[in-house]
Order: sequence, then C-alpha cells, then structure tokens
Amino acid sequence: MTNRVDAPVLLDIDDTGIARLQLNRPDAANGLNVEILKALHEALLRCHADPAVRVVRLSGAGKNFCAGGDIHTFESKGAALPDYLREATTWLQLAASALIQLRVPVVTSVQGFAAGGGGIGLVCASDIVVAARSARFFSGAVRVGMAPDGGSSVTLTQLVGLRQALRILLTNPTLDAEEAARIGLITEVVDDDRLTARADEIAAHLVTLPPLALSATKRLVWTGVGAPVEARLAEESRTVSELSGTADALEGLRAVIERRPARFTGR
Repeated sequence: MTNRVDAPVLLDIDDTGIARLQLNRPDAANGLNVEILKALHEALLRCHADPAVRVVRLSGAGKNFCAGGDIHTFESKGAALPDYLREATTWLQLAASALIQLRVPVVTSVQGFAAGGGGIGLVCASDIVVAARSARFFSGAVRVGMAPDGGSSVTLTQLVGLRQALRILLTNPTLDAEEAARIGLITEVVDDDRLTARADEIAAHLVTLPPLALSATKRLVWTGVGAPVEARLAEESRTVSELSGTADALEGLRAVIERRPARFTGR
C-alpha cells in the first residue's frame, strides 16, 4: 500500500520489526467507512505476510483513537444504508479477526475517544492496550438503534465479564481510562504526554523476546477463549514440546545459565 500523507491508513515497518499502523482520518476522529476499513485490512494482511514484522503498533492520528462508524457517511446513504453497513461491518469484522489472528503481538495506544463498534472492537481485538489518562471509552450502538459490532459482543465479554459487558453495551456509559483498566478493558493507563513513549517501550521490549514463543502464546490464549480448560491442555502441551526444540528456546536456557542477555533469532 502507498503511504500517501492523505491515505486513510498509514503503515511503516522499521528496522527492528515494529510495524507502525495508524488510522489516518484525524479530521473525522478516525471514523470508519468502507474505504478506511479496506485499507486497514490490507495493511494487516501485509503485516501478516511480512516475516520481518515482530510487533504491530496500532494508533489513531489526531485527538481521538477512533470514534466508531463515520456517521456522516452513514447518514448520506439514505435508503441504501443497510447495504452499505453490511459491507462496512464485514470489513470491520475481517479487520478485528485479522488483529486477533496475527502471529505477532498488537500493542495499541488510545487517546481521546475509542467509541462505537469500531473503536471498542479494535481495542478488544488488541493484545496490549495503553490509554492516556484523559481517554474515554463508549459503545453507543444501542443509542442509535444499532447493535455492537467489530466482534465486541463476544470479545468484550471475555475481557470484562458478562455483567460488565451488558452494562457497557446496554446502558452506554462513558468509561474513563481508570475504570477501563480496573475492569480489564485495557492494560494500563499513563499520563497523556507519556502515551506514545510507553506503548513504544512495550513494543520495543516485545521485539527482544523469542518470536516463535510469542506467537504460540498469543495463539494459545486467543484460541482458548471460551473453551473448557481440559480441551486446551493437549494443545498447550504439544506447543510447549515443539517450542522446546527451537534454537530460541535453547538460547534462552543458555542465557539464563550464563547470566547474559539472550540473542533470539526466530528459529
């Protein structure tokens, strides 16, 4: 994809393997329409296909992470809105699924609002979420006669539990960052001026860890969501056994014994 300044999604992969993925409609609070959702999905597929990518850093340009669906686009569709929303929600679901299925960790930073099925859905599909202290989280679908999307009707329950998910989706409270962290919607809260630096620190730490182990761990956790523990034990055991034979696992053991930093190669 071409990273024009006005492109709806920007993607830059640096020399360390961090893929910086940014929603880039700041004047529209990164509101989601078909164009930006297609671009987001395309960028995620590029990250999935590039073996050099070790971590994805997701962010939103401007004052807000993502205000959800682009209501101005939606309103302009008139009687064609159901068909347009069917296409938009399909692309949103594909993007959320791609985030979850990426073999690498996704570290997301949130400023301003993460709202609607888009904003909340992308947050829920991320692996680690850092929010600015002034950030706010809001579902809002029911208030405009819609239902939650972006996978949030499933992932939100897994993150915060049934009662909290129903409260958030049915009564539409605006959650501040502290409450979002307390109930498990996000990972941590930092002062606004530390947001980017803190998310970058986490991403930089993750690229120092063995990528095969990170990928396997992420896969085990996400595929285990909602599954009975006993149904996942065999898969967990098989994965640990496979990882133990990798060069990275042997290097990790030697580094601990020799009391030195490990040098992981992804093999």
